[in-house]
Amino acid sequence: MLTIPTAAPNISLTVGPFEILVDPYMHEVTHFCLPQLLPLLKHTTSFLHEIFEFYEEILTCRYPYAYYKTVFVDEAYVEVASYASMSILSTNILHSAMIIDQTPLTRRCLAQALAQQFFGCFISRMSWSDEWVLKGISGYIYGLWMKKTFGVNEYRHWIKEELDKIVDYELKTGGVLLHPTFTGVKEKETPAPHLHFSIRHPHTLSWKYYKMFQCKAHLVMRLIENRISMEFMLQVFNKLLSLASTASSQKFQSHMWSQMLLSTTGFLKSISNVSGKDIQPLIKQWVDQSSVVKFFGSFAFNRKRNILELELKQDYTSLGTQKYVGPLKITVQELDGSFNHTLQIEENSLKHDIPCHSKSRRNKKKKIPLLNGEEVDMDLSAMDADSPLLWIRIDPDMSVLRKVEFEQADFMWQYQLRYERDVVAQEESIHALEKFPTPASRLALTDILEQEQCFYKVRMHACFRLAKIANAMVNTWTGPPAMKSLYTRMFCCKSCSNIVKTNNFMNFQSYFLQKTMPVAMALQRDIHNQCPKEVLAFILDLIKYNDNRKNKFSDNYYRAELIDALSNSVTPAISINNEVRTLDNLNPDVRLILEEITRFLNMEKLLPSYRNTITVSCLKAIRILQKNGHIPSDPSLFKSYADYGHFVDVRIAALEAVVDYTQVDRSTDELQWLLDLVQNDGVPYIRHKILNMLNKNPPFTKNADSSMCIEALVDQLWKLMNSGTSHDWRLRCDAVDVYHTLFGLSRPSCLPLPELGLVLNLKEKKTVLNPIIIPEIGISGQEPLGSANVHGIIPAFQIKEEEHLVKDAVSAAFGIQGVKRKAETPLGSPLEPGQVLEKDEDNSKVKLKIKFSNSQEDEEIDMDSVHDSQAFIYHQLNILERPSTPGKETPAIETGMISMPATPVPSLGKESSSAKHGEHHHHHHHEHKKKKKKHKHKHKHKHKHDGKDKEKDMFTFVNSPASGRSLNSPSFSD
Repeated sequence: MLTIPTAAPNISLTVGPFEILVDPYMHEVTHFCLPQLLPLLKHTTSFLHEIFEFYEEILTCRYPYAYYKTVFVDEAYVEVASYASMSILSTNILHSAMIIDQTPLTRRCLAQALAQQFFGCFISRMSWSDEWVLKGISGYIYGLWMKKTFGVNEYRHWIKEELDKIVDYELKTGGVLLHPTFTGVKEKETPAPHLHFSIRHPHTLSWKYYKMFQCKAHLVMRLIENRISMEFMLQVFNKLLSLASTASSQKFQSHMWSQMLLSTTGFLKSISNVSGKDIQPLIKQWVDQSSVVKFFGSFAFNRKRNILELELKQDYTSLGTQKYVGPLKITVQELDGSFNHTLQIEENSLKHDIPCHSKSRRNKKKKIPLLNGEEVDMDLSAMDADSPLLWIRIDPDMSVLRKVEFEQADFMWQYQLRYERDVVAQEESIHALEKFPTPASRLALTDILEQEQCFYKVRMHACFRLAKIANAMVNTWTGPPAMKSLYTRMFCCKSCSNIVKTNNFMNFQSYFLQKTMPVAMALQRDIHNQCPKEVLAFILDLIKYNDNRKNKFSDNYYRAELIDALSNSVTPAISINNEVRTLDNLNPDVRLILEEITRFLNMEKLLPSYRNTITVSCLKAIRILQKNGHIPSDPSLFKSYADYGHFVDVRIAALEAVVDYTQVDRSTDELQWLLDLVQNDGVPYIRHKILNMLNKNPPFTKNADSSMCIEALVDQLWKLMNSGTSHDWRLRCDAVDVYHTLFGLSRPSCLPLPELGLVLNLKEKKTVLNPIIIPEIGISGQEPLGSANVHGIIPAFQIKEEEHLVKDAVSAAFGIQGVKRKAETPLGSPLEPGQVLEKDEDNSKVKLKIKFSNSQEDEEIDMDSVHDSQAFIYHQLNILERPSTPGKETPAIETGMISMPATPVPSLGKESSSAKHGEHHHHHHHEHKKKKKKHKHKHKHKHKHDGKDKEKDMFTFVNSPASGRSLNSPSFSD
């Protein structure tokens, strides 16, 4: 029983045939799993007590609940979900002691779940606007656990990854706002107008945006830590937990429980009280406004003054960018050591002069001190003899949410890669060296690969960059293919270089390098843009001689990577005379690849690997062979693997292939099959992933014409957004994202034009030309109605006798595609069917004469009275109710004057058999004109009553995308 006051969303319940394990280190912790999985559960959770100890130690506060339960369930909604005293996790993250790759991922999941117990479950948010504080604190303390468990390199690499993710997202889609304030009630005043969804409520957020929101929250917490120090930061957390703990023990004084709710103002007040520092500028920059900073940097060395002239420009006009004003740290590595400088970025400051501490030295051998105190020998022959600068780094501590594009010479990037000890600096230099495909760059990357002291993820990154440089140097490359000799030296037999040693994965760094190098090697291309024969033969030998008998770890991830290497070696097929590819006329290399993939797939059925990693790689490889034209493109294999019952990773890989097939082959049937799966599949995660994939790899986009853009698709997605996913907000928002990717915010091009030319804006009490048809007018080279000197015969639409269509006063018949202007009709603003613009003899008044197709009566509108919007609206509403006159035949239309619209326009008006009623309206209108001023007040009231009925009619189609109500689809703004 929960003895602590708990917010309703944090209460959970799980029911199942669970096997129960009491934690041997902490008896108040219990673990639950499904039958047969107890051995995996024991191994997976054996580390949990260390996470407990770490959090309790840094927060100097005990775990707030009396007990803790971890429950591993099948088909989980998300991988990690935290509730009061219980975390629900996916059963897929359980693993045995033989699995290497999953171990760190699972431990990270457990640590995340436990961090959210303190901030998220025990302490809840005051309102949705304060969500960032809890997500930020739990993410921040989880990062501290990562630093302690996996080391500083892993932590800094993770921070860089997260920073790159949020920067890319914001520059692509616009800013992520952490603390939205809703001053206005109108949707127009939403604080994030660049987004196609509302950020007012958690249930209208795009899932991708929500993930980026969490990512940005913990990065901002790190910025606050940089400002006030970690010691004060942890004191703030301790104070918040202590106050909440005291409040939770007040069983009968519920007004005290507000201390268990955390708001932005409460959090900032605690920081101010504990540290005494004002962090308001930082909060204003990163929390109260969205967007990131984009720097462009370059430099010149002034030898005379011995200063570094640094130029820093900002781009603050692009989407998702903002102007930064404040301190910025620059690290300059010189011959006499590494020096930090803090620049003050002002409003208009571009150039900054930084004094140098060393003189350029010629032919003097001396060890060079690095930032960490280490002294190293360097070969200085590559550097500029006049300059003492080795390399420069902008914002090395990542204390600004930024993207930096910095220009320095290739030798400076090479020195930075070899001698800078920070992993972030090494990754930046590896990335920059792609622009300098030279033998010196090749050598620097090879040196890093051979350095065992170097962080393994940096070495993995270097593999792929070396392959790119090898491709750029294809004409001048000498010696064996890149990495091949290094690989044989590290992992192959001394006597026979093409036979790999028996697997021994005890050294994890070597293991990760061993499985990454073949994948990168296969990306190399020769002068004919083919994968070199010896590389392919080498990879096939690695598969052939792979021996895992004496290894205590599983090699399933290693074998999966070898299959990925095979698929990376595939290049587009060269077809002669459009011959159809069959198994008999396959390219011999491709035949070997296909045989290996088939053998692996068959073996998987007999001896499945952990998480079916090999099946996943095989499915991806088959799709690559199809895309490159080696085997016929056919989705049936993937559809069979996507069926319910296969492991979730296999299903996702198969569905990815079907989505790709849909996009490449423009297949409406496969798109329909995918959408049916979204509606009917039993696993929520799969439904979410399908829409996610369609959003990433759409069958078409809003800017492109496609045969797949059909009305049925619009309707299906519309229903999915508005009614089909009401039980699952994540799925609904995924559907909104897909709709936006396919059709944008405007009306889908495949829909027929609306029958209402004028729409009634009730707010401003006036009729306006339907905004949806304006682009169509522009296309046909016509101007909107407005010129008073234009005359012309405009044809009316042909109407079947059984369909009485009621026309709006200025229904935009000219806007519908297919209307043709007769040769003698003057260019200019066309009028309505049956409308003629007349001028009085005294030229003082303009009248609009309307002839209705279902009546022989003429209607005259004095254009002067139109300026009185009340009268004009009233007139439009009268016309809407005008019944068809019985017994009158529809006037025939001149041949060739008009082509009918593809879809019949549904009727909006109410039918009546009384012609008398029509005359009454006609008479009433003239009376209205004569006594406009006299009865103004009276008409206003009448308009109000009539307006209610008209509103119902006007917005008949409000629940359908075919509605001409506005450019924005209702679901995007509601």
